[in-house]
Amino acid sequence: MKRAATPRPSGAAFNKGKRQSAKPPTPSEPSARRGARSQQTRFRSRLRAWGRHHRAMALDSLYRLVRHPVGSLLTMLAIAIALVLPAALWLTLDSAKLLDAELDESATLTIYLELSIDAPQAARIEEAVVADEDVAQTRLISPEQGMAEFQQSLGLDDTLMGLEDNPLPTSIVIYPQSVEPTAMEQLALRLETFSGVDEVRVDLAWVERLRHLADLGRRVALALGVLFGFGVLLVVGNTIRLAVESRRREIEVVMLIGATHAFVRRPFLYSGAWYGVGGGLLALGLLGLGNHWLSMPVAALAASYGANFVLPQLDMTGSTILLSCSTLLGWLGAWLAVTRHLSSISPR
Repeated sequence: MKRAATPRPSGAAFNKGKRQSAKPPTPSEPSARRGARSQQTRFRSRLRAWGRHHRAMALDSLYRLVRHPVGSLLTMLAIAIALVLPAALWLTLDSAKLLDAELDESATLTIYLELSIDAPQAARIEEAVVADEDVAQTRLISPEQGMAEFQQSLGLDDTLMGLEDNPLPTSIVIYPQSVEPTAMEQLALRLETFSGVDEVRVDLAWVERLRHLADLGRRVALALGVLFGFGVLLVVGNTIRLAVESRRREIEVVMLIGATHAFVRRPFLYSGAWYGVGGGLLALGLLGLGNHWLSMPVAALAASYGANFVLPQLDMTGSTILLSCSTLLGWLGAWLAVTRHLSSISPR
């Protein structure tokens, strides 16, 4: 017995039915059919994240230093010792500048008049000297005053009392406007042409010697500052190099998941900066202790010569400069060490 064959739909009817059975897309479907969209973060959000990461790395690096106080203190002490000597030379040069200013005030010319010049003639010559534009101040010394000063300075009162005549001439001490050697020599040449002037003596050679010594001291201080600055870089660089090696596995893992060199370098840079800050603070403390320890002997020595000298101290500006330099050197030493060793680390 044969079954009746069921009619099969044609191709057109099948496609029509398929189109009718398809549902219209819902409003949420077009976005799904277009694929995933990348969402861009705002600049302000990236800036906040950057700031949070910097704060976290600064605190984390400080915590790591506190966890190893002995090693951190030794590194900071080495930095402080390297900074104390240039800073002490800097203070010495500051005191030399004050001494140089006093020497400028004491740089004078002395006019010795002829023995035949009496007091009225000497007064007229002094008036002519004061009229020169390069002369700031004058002081007239009579033969009697000159003899009294000579006796007081040498302590030869009884010996000089036996002299029949006073051999000293009238003299005029001149304080010039400019203490430059060329200006003083030109002034001396003009004064020698005055009538009644026997000799003009320029008291400047010893001042020039002290200025040459001060210039030598500045060069030595600069050389020592550069040399000890390299020493700080080496100390911090070696310490950071050991820290990088101890965290090598950690660095490889974070680089494997896409961390940049700047991200990896950041905590070590903060560690170097903390080393520099600690070394600078210790250097300020050592300078203060040294000043307190030497102030009394130096004051007693100056008082024995009839002078009043106080050891200079770092003011707020000098302390800020020293602390900034130590921090910068620590950061730079860390940057050099980390940059050099990151190039040899590759994630595996």
